[in-house]
Amino acid sequence: MATLNHPVSQTRSFSTVFLIEMWERFGYYGMQALIIYYMVQRLGFQDTPANLTWSAAAALIYVSPAIGGWVGDKFFGTRHTMLLGTFVLALGYALMVVPAHSSNFLFVALGVIVVGNGLFKANAGNLVRKIYEGDDSKIDSAFTYYYMAVNIGSTLSMLATPVIKNYFNTPFDGQLTWLLGDNAAKLFGDGLGWHIAFAVCSVGLLVGLGNYAVMRHTLNHIGTEEDAKPMQLWKLLAVLAGGMVVVFLSTIILRYGTVAKAFVYVAGACVLGIFAYLISKSDVREKPGLAIALILVIETVFFFIFYQQMSTSLNLFALRSVDPAFNVFGIHLWDWDPAQFQAFNPIWIFILSPILAITYTRLARRKRDFSIAAKFAFGFLAVALGFFIYGAAGHFAVAPGKTSSWVMVWGYGFASLGELLTSGLGLAFVARYVPARMGGFMMGAYYVASGVAQYLGGIVASFASVPATITDPVQMMPIYTSLFNWLGAAGVGCTVIALAALPLIRKLDAAHANGQVKLPVGAEGLPAVASEQ
Repeated sequence: MATLNHPVSQTRSFSTVFLIEMWERFGYYGMQALIIYYMVQRLGFQDTPANLTWSAAAALIYVSPAIGGWVGDKFFGTRHTMLLGTFVLALGYALMVVPAHSSNFLFVALGVIVVGNGLFKANAGNLVRKIYEGDDSKIDSAFTYYYMAVNIGSTLSMLATPVIKNYFNTPFDGQLTWLLGDNAAKLFGDGLGWHIAFAVCSVGLLVGLGNYAVMRHTLNHIGTEEDAKPMQLWKLLAVLAGGMVVVFLSTIILRYGTVAKAFVYVAGACVLGIFAYLISKSDVREKPGLAIALILVIETVFFFIFYQQMSTSLNLFALRSVDPAFNVFGIHLWDWDPAQFQAFNPIWIFILSPILAITYTRLARRKRDFSIAAKFAFGFLAVALGFFIYGAAGHFAVAPGKTSSWVMVWGYGFASLGELLTSGLGLAFVARYVPARMGGFMMGAYYVASGVAQYLGGIVASFASVPATITDPVQMMPIYTSLFNWLGAAGVGCTVIALAALPLIRKLDAAHANGQVKLPVGAEGLPAVASEQ
């Protein structure tokens, strides 16, 4: 459905999507901050199963929007699908509130979250595109603000949910006696805090739905043809039935590690097969662009392997090997919960984004701006530096087996700089250099490859798994720092590959300037902003 003349401004329509996206990310990142700790500390998982389970879930969460986007565009309507996804996500987090103490129950809850994310994620972004359809001058700015919604929601929740968990996990000392009376004592001291924190994630989605209910008139004229029609019950039931199938399959994948590995390997082989087929069948003038797309998709896979460490190996490193105290010149400032260190990622994004924007503007005025390909290479170098900082943690010990919290601050700083320079650019390259007739296949291949990378990141994190027999922090530290130094070296390798590809990319740019490469529809306006998970 085309956007019609309407008294509602684009800004007001955008603000509605902005708010529901902010609350959706609030729920997701609030859950992500705790999920590894929940599996290890509450459910008794060992490190490797916890890392692989969450990474498999993250892979499914990342791939699922490809299906949800099709459902929104072709079957159920963009708005309808986004709202249904919000309800399903609220249900998924609500299931994690149930103190079942069962890994199988957790797998079902994560499967529901996979479905909800698939229905929500692609369609919220599509609504932003539809709001500014035909106005390329504004869409870059809109997506930049949209990315801010992501970081606002994630920062608030990653700071809040660990505090909430700790408060309600504290042995009973009168919490909520004003509400529960004598029953309050029975609810505390046995891990209730985990489930209260997950409840807050679910409530975040409900707040987002409340915002939408108040502001829904601002989007009544935005969406597909299906959004303009009354919601048909049979289509709703069809989507729900399909979602139940996906929940079942997701539960099987998460429950059985061999199935997860097989799924990932088959998906990776399919991506390589798609590239090989398209390159073999393409025109000779199209082959360089496809080759560059393949190189950059592979490099994007490596980036997401690095990125996945934040919620896996780095999260466990913060729990076991990082001093929670922040001290400056011997003065104690505050203590930081281990799960809260992940919040430094969006905090650094807030700090670095305007600095990079100003730098790009000044370099462009002098006609010395770096190409996107060069920024891609510098992004990997920044990621490498971040992991080398983590790898040097033992040199900044403040107690036996405990490193300074400032190591995490500066490590996350460089990792976030790498994210701003790298994440999302792979998608932009695919859109720019792949012929229009192949655009849909290649975008799907990119998302599948990124999902595969999430699981590979869990496999990499498992190299820093601490055996149950090791309880001494002094013995734990080298296990983590060894992995981080290897990742730093891998980041340097990715930088070298990206730099080696620059001459070929320059040739491709020249061919594009001469009209030899046909862009997919809409690629000219694709925003080169950092993507989020």
